[in-house]
Amino acid sequence: MTRYFIGIDVSTTASKALAIDELGNVVATKSKPHELSTPRPLWSEQDPENWWAATSGSLRELMAEIPAEQVVAIGLTGQMHGLTSLDKDGRPLRPAILWNDQRSIAQCAAITEAIGAKRLYQLIGSILLPGFTAPKIRWVQENEPEMFKQLGHVLLPKDYIRFRLSGAYAADVADASGFGLMDIGKRDWSDELMAAYDIPRAWLPTLCESQDICAYVSEEGAAQTGLKVGTPIVGGAGDQPAGGVGNGIVAAGQASLTIGTSGVGAAISDHYSPEPDGRLHTFCGPIPGTWFQMGVMLSAAGGLRWLHDEFAPGVSYDEINRRAESVPRGSSGLLFAPYLTGERNPHPDPFARGAFVGLTLRHGLSHFIRAVMEGVAFGMRDQLELLRALGVNPTEAVISGGAVNSPVWRQLTTDIMGIPLYTVNTSEGGAFGAAILAAVGAGAYPDVATACRQMVRKVDTFQPDPVGSADYQRLYPSYRGLYPALKQTFAELAAFEG
Repeated sequence: MTRYFIGIDVSTTASKALAIDELGNVVATKSKPHELSTPRPLWSEQDPENWWAATSGSLRELMAEIPAEQVVAIGLTGQMHGLTSLDKDGRPLRPAILWNDQRSIAQCAAITEAIGAKRLYQLIGSILLPGFTAPKIRWVQENEPEMFKQLGHVLLPKDYIRFRLSGAYAADVADASGFGLMDIGKRDWSDELMAAYDIPRAWLPTLCESQDICAYVSEEGAAQTGLKVGTPIVGGAGDQPAGGVGNGIVAAGQASLTIGTSGVGAAISDHYSPEPDGRLHTFCGPIPGTWFQMGVMLSAAGGLRWLHDEFAPGVSYDEINRRAESVPRGSSGLLFAPYLTGERNPHPDPFARGAFVGLTLRHGLSHFIRAVMEGVAFGMRDQLELLRALGVNPTEAVISGGAVNSPVWRQLTTDIMGIPLYTVNTSEGGAFGAAILAAVGAGAYPDVATACRQMVRKVDTFQPDPVGSADYQRLYPSYRGLYPALKQTFAELAAFEG
């Protein structure tokens, strides 16, 4: 009898349910979209009930194709950092405040000053940024005090789905690292930070490792999804560490580049060693005894989607690619700063903005398209350089995300990185990684590395063009100069907007 493992991905755009067999073959995938609300500048929110409706609907469709009794275990992944505020009975009190929400700038500054930047950084493995969960809790306390009085539990997006499936308040250490409340080196909640924030431990989920079984499908969860009562649920991981598992990045020296809505360069380490200047995140890894180092740009493929939707909504993406191919490298002297939703790494600045630099009368839509692709790829080069500074010097890297579907974007990214890039046998990323973690938790494999060797296979490799790499190597310093030159202007524009 075939045994199946399910990965559930609660992303910003949709909830996906994916089933794989023991060999890693994707048997079925179902997905339903989410709605996004931006009620004020720099705000980003979603309704947790929308996540549950999309997830339960996707699971019902998935379970119509595979027998529930053959589902051995479930893994979870999803967007990181989102503050899901619940009352003592687990009911949402307000819309979730998402990873790309920037409202808690003042709270980050106050907390950093109170604890001390050096001490805080050593504990959480990162500069405290508005995207993190804990400063959002402080924002709610200061701005919505009546709601804050009702707070009984705080969860991350995927862990709200776990709660709805099982009734358990639990989180894995890889995803919970983005709270800003953990001692990352010890892989546990920090008593020091909880005291500094005045956050009771009872509000926080129980922590587990990514492959550990921490919950079981309840009768209510089964009734709404078609799953079998008692099906084990493992910890899972946030979208980026789970995507690393799905891409087979499980050993030191390997690197991955994910160009989705956001862009992430990541690597695994076997010891806790935060980047000295705070320009990378160092979180608990999805494998016990490992840490996950990643640089994040907040707007990557989302930048091209913005350009398409706002300025070329009737143009197909095939035509978008053809237009980009028609423009020479460097977009005839046009550069794009891809900071459409602020930035994280290497510039932790919520006021950073997008910018086209070098505009002349000869530039048209085709130049804008290629400049956006190149700007995003240069931003990913920034992440790779941060990893290299820590001693991660990959001879190749796996590439995933929406940009992989564009031949021209894929090639110019390879040229800008200067190393071969390769794809693997699935594009499902985080959901696939969550399903692998479920398989390990259920005992189908002894560990994650063994499971990945069986399930994740290299498919296509793309070589950098020597001439293209040389051209982009000359242009990269000009791109690196954009943010320092525009930083003050970004801050002034933000102040003007209020």
